[in-house]
Amino acid sequence: MTDFIGAVDQGTTSTRFMIFDHDGREVGRHQLEHEQILPRAGWVEHNPLEIWERTQTVIGTALTSTGLHAGDLAAIGVTNQRETTIVWDARTGRPLHNAIVWQDTRTDTIASALERDGHGDTIRHKAGLPPATDFAGGKLQWLLENVDGLRESAERGDALFGTPDTWVVWNLTGGPDGGVHATDVTNASRTMLMDLETLDWDDELLALFGVPRPMLPAINPSSHATAYGATVARGLPPVPVTGV
Repeated sequence: MTDFIGAVDQGTTSTRFMIFDHDGREVGRHQLEHEQILPRAGWVEHNPLEIWERTQTVIGTALTSTGLHAGDLAAIGVTNQRETTIVWDARTGRPLHNAIVWQDTRTDTIASALERDGHGDTIRHKAGLPPATDFAGGKLQWLLENVDGLRESAERGDALFGTPDTWVVWNLTGGPDGGVHATDVTNASRTMLMDLETLDWDDELLALFGVPRPMLPAINPSSHATAYGATVARGLPPVPVTGV
């Protein structure tokens, strides 16, 4: 009987997996921290591969500790640290740089330049956000300008972008072997790249940050029965991912 729901909480300092029964009671959880990488003052990074490894471990441990298996889960949802920016190779699944965390301030010159050049009002009007270091658009611009070959790969669609929800969902649903490359409207709204009226990536905003559209995930409703695919694990039944 699929009487349980799983929830991945991929946070800034740790990842946990919680299991809830049909009445909404928590019946199991497991949580693991990951490293905070501080290359220099104001810079904060995470290792995306460590985050994915922790995600797999907390899911497996929580299920084992409660005597359940994947077939007992009706669905999985994912929640995550906002604005943290990851780029990876679509063919291999290997990150092309450490994740740049929402707390990171290396993009202060990008945010200042947008205001100085008169683009702040456009971003506020379309994205509902001021140019600031928190948001993913500036971090993605920095990566495109500083990681060798990234822009060319992104234009071909060989390099993908996502916040941690997208990274986790892509890996859960197959990774290089057909993983779903998607985010939800709430995460997309924290990038400075989505128009709040159309709920789609906006060409003018993408041009301001120099972001190639082929690297961007599809934007879906936060809750959807099929848009986020289903888990892929050898020998285990697929579990729908229905909420982000």
